[in-house]
Amino acid sequence: MRLLLVEDDNHVAAALSAILARHGFDVTHARSGEEALQALVAESDGFGVVLLDLGLPDQDGYEVCGKIRKRTAIPVIMVTARSDVRSRIHGLNLGADDYVVKPYDTGELLARIHAVSRRTVHEDAAAGAEGSALCLGPLSIELPTRQVTVGGAVVQLTRKEFDLLALLAQRPGVVFRREQIISEVWRTSWEGTGRTLEVHVASLRAKLRMPALIETVRGVGYRLVAPAA
Repeated sequence: MRLLLVEDDNHVAAALSAILARHGFDVTHARSGEEALQALVAESDGFGVVLLDLGLPDQDGYEVCGKIRKRTAIPVIMVTARSDVRSRIHGLNLGADDYVVKPYDTGELLARIHAVSRRTVHEDAAAGAEGSALCLGPLSIELPTRQVTVGGAVVQLTRKEFDLLALLAQRPGVVFRREQIISEVWRTSWEGTGRTLEVHVASLRAKLRMPALIETVRGVGYRLVAPAA
């Protein structure tokens, strides 16, 4: 997932960027509100999440959040030392998707990033019209009918195989962490389910006859590599 980090403190940004990179994120660092807005214009919908610090040198973070929300529906997580309820409510009313108070636990921040990302995937799927399909080269995934075809030929998948493929296909190129996939597809925790995920990935590669479709990101998880048309 590509992530826009808006933070004026270079030391904080460097440390956080290193942690996020280890968890599979491609981080772009903006040091001011204006730099963040320019990055969003330049990259359009290229970012999956915005981490927005409120104490910026050129604009109030709340103002930046409002401007972001007018331009895009990208999830925004506010990161700030302001812990009072009124500040949180104000941020959420401006369109923020979540609010993290400093100092925060890194694990909690990662969980919140994945949570808003999951909500976005679900909302995008729900907003799709009846009969809509995800078309990736020769691969077609009919979400309402749960039918998968490759080059026009129907491929029979189990329920979990389809759910796994649909999750990855909704965001081609985005790395999904193993824990996130297990939570979304199996509705349980990672413990004891890791081998099941590996088996399902191997089965999908074999059934679709596209071994390069699902790429293993060592130590992180999996991502779908969109095939050529």
